[in-house]
Amino acid sequence: MSAATVLADDADALAVAVELAADFRKDAAERDALRRLPHAELERLSASGLLGVTVPAEFGGADVRTETLAEIFRLLASADASLAQIPQSHFVYVNVLRRQGTRAQQEFFFGEVLAGKRFGNAQSEAGTQHVQDIRTRLVRRPDGSYLLGGVKHYSTGALFAHWIPVVARADEDNLHVAYVPRDAPGLTVVDDWDGMGQRTTASGTVRLESVPVPADRVVPHHLTFQGPQLHGAIAQLLHSAIDAGIAAGALAEAVEFVRTKSRPWFESVAEGHETAADDLLLIQRFGELAIRARAADALLASAARSVDAARADLTDGSAAEASIAVAAAKVTAAEAALEIGSALFEVSGTRSALGSLGLHRHWRDARTHTLHDPARWKVQHIGRYVLHGTQPPRHGLL
Repeated sequence: MSAATVLADDADALAVAVELAADFRKDAAERDALRRLPHAELERLSASGLLGVTVPAEFGGADVRTETLAEIFRLLASADASLAQIPQSHFVYVNVLRRQGTRAQQEFFFGEVLAGKRFGNAQSEAGTQHVQDIRTRLVRRPDGSYLLGGVKHYSTGALFAHWIPVVARADEDNLHVAYVPRDAPGLTVVDDWDGMGQRTTASGTVRLESVPVPADRVVPHHLTFQGPQLHGAIAQLLHSAIDAGIAAGALAEAVEFVRTKSRPWFESVAEGHETAADDLLLIQRFGELAIRARAADALLASAARSVDAARADLTDGSAAEASIAVAAAKVTAAEAALEIGSALFEVSGTRSALGSLGLHRHWRDARTHTLHDPARWKVQHIGRYVLHGTQPPRHGLL
């Protein structure tokens, strides 16, 4: 792996994201159609320095605003939602280290991140009672180190990672994160993801069989949720940015298709409109879709600013306000991605449904990605907050 650039500030990060998104967009449909995993693209992402932009300034990073990070993800997702999803967990587990890592852990891992190393994810488990029923175990050995055992599913980023953060229970059933090298003995990543959307995220299975973990590679994650925290808000904000990016990408493709390929409906021609783009009914529909996309972008940016404000003055109140703002952004962005991903075909016409064009990837990506966390529960928490002043729970998914 080539040495990574260390970006200086928010402006540098955004400029790099714009450039990468433009390049990643070119072959996105082909990667999806062939399920060609983006190894080369991820190497470019690592080398670009974008993966290190949330490293604190005292450790040499740009420590960009949360608003900037959200825009980076929105830009990448507008080009390729699968590719944008892969580093989402990377930033989540950088954030875990920021909050709970020791000074030595931070110095080591932030150095790895600035060098372009990628964090994966081994968090969710299948077949348990619910999403937070974690059964993977860290068993302490006499010398203070651990043995790690369990099976993880939906492990986005693990196949491409240098380090895989694994969520597991240790002493007294408390949650910890073990940062495990991708090539650790006993660790196997299985490329068995077959989702209809986000086809190139390689969100498959991680098997852990007596994986040795030194004590200094384990972080007490349960402490994250004691007191006000932004762990869940930041994680959900990045999901929101991906949905907003999908909406933007689908809308851009619809605009291009109608301008260059769609035939006007014969009744529209009879009324004097020579092109599909002049059809008054299509103009109306594009206006509606643009409003959806703009609303998603606006709430995303507003939520990111709420997170930044809470970072500057973290209290129970500011953390709650950030979580609620992010929940509103997530619900809106998910709805926009699904509606625009579907409406793309409505406005473009029959030809747009050809599999060879790959336009269906936007809806498939949206439908798959928006299943991450139920929007109905976010609406519930927003309603309780507005009506009763009930602060949202600190479970990391809000």
